[in-house]
Amino acid sequence: MPKKFKITDELGRLDKIVSKLDPEISRSRAKKMIEDGDVIVNDSKKKPKYETKVSDTILIKDVKPETVSIKPENMPLDIVYEDEDVIVVNKPQGMVVHPSAGHPNHTLVNALLFHSPLSSINGEYRPGIVHRIDKDTSGLLMVAKNDMAHKALSKQLKAKKNLRKYVALVHGRIKEDSGVIKAPIGRSPKDRKKQAIVADGRPAITHFEVMERFEDYTLIDCRLETGRTHQIRVHMQYIGHPIVGDPLYGPKKTIKGHGQFLHAQELGFEHPRNHKLMIFSAPIPEIFEKTLRTLRVNNSLES
Repeated sequence: MPKKFKITDELGRLDKIVSKLDPEISRSRAKKMIEDGDVIVNDSKKKPKYETKVSDTILIKDVKPETVSIKPENMPLDIVYEDEDVIVVNKPQGMVVHPSAGHPNHTLVNALLFHSPLSSINGEYRPGIVHRIDKDTSGLLMVAKNDMAHKALSKQLKAKKNLRKYVALVHGRIKEDSGVIKAPIGRSPKDRKKQAIVADGRPAITHFEVMERFEDYTLIDCRLETGRTHQIRVHMQYIGHPIVGDPLYGPKKTIKGHGQFLHAQELGFEHPRNHKLMIFSAPIPEIFEKTLRTLRVNNSLES
């Protein structure tokens, strides 16, 4: 289906705006689409460098998805557990989970395909992927090696039977020892690459507990009751305590050079074949731990 947008406050080069309006379209692809006449502004063809204006109407024609050829790649994997049905892997910060138009290779899926056959339920681009974590988030993922396992694990996720606990360093000192954030999440009306708290969004629930307080930061653990895109990041920003180093939802003034301080530390599920409860844990990355040690020395207050 063609997509139509009316510019309200999104100003800039047309190719940049198109890729912002539709996150599935990369900047280079947007440029080619504009040149091919697949993007129309106010009923006329424009150049990629056209500067958008308020009230411009942009029509993105219905085009076939950009093909992505997924090739197995011999890349290191931190496998925490593996058997004939499932793999539990500790994903490093900075690695994309599966290929897309903007990230065609060097993803976790490329590495997994080199290591093992994966389920086919999610199609060509997301084989074996039952759930995802963001590129800038590190930590545990469960991966299905066959369709039986994939169906069983997906059913558990839908029924909210899985354990998914994260550790996060956030800005500010949280006064409460624990809390529950219930706020619906959907695509941001202002920025298509972001999620936001919106009235007609999908229900989202995050539980958090304070682990340690510092002068300007708080270390928390979070348990997901639902699994919306960017859920912890959006919810923590919503209550005024964004994740340290978050490139989308955090402040520009943050701890520099270490990326996002969000780690999927614990993962639990019922094994799809023998139905045993399995719980796994992965230590926080060394750079995360090093930062905490520095904070404890420099500006720690009471726990």
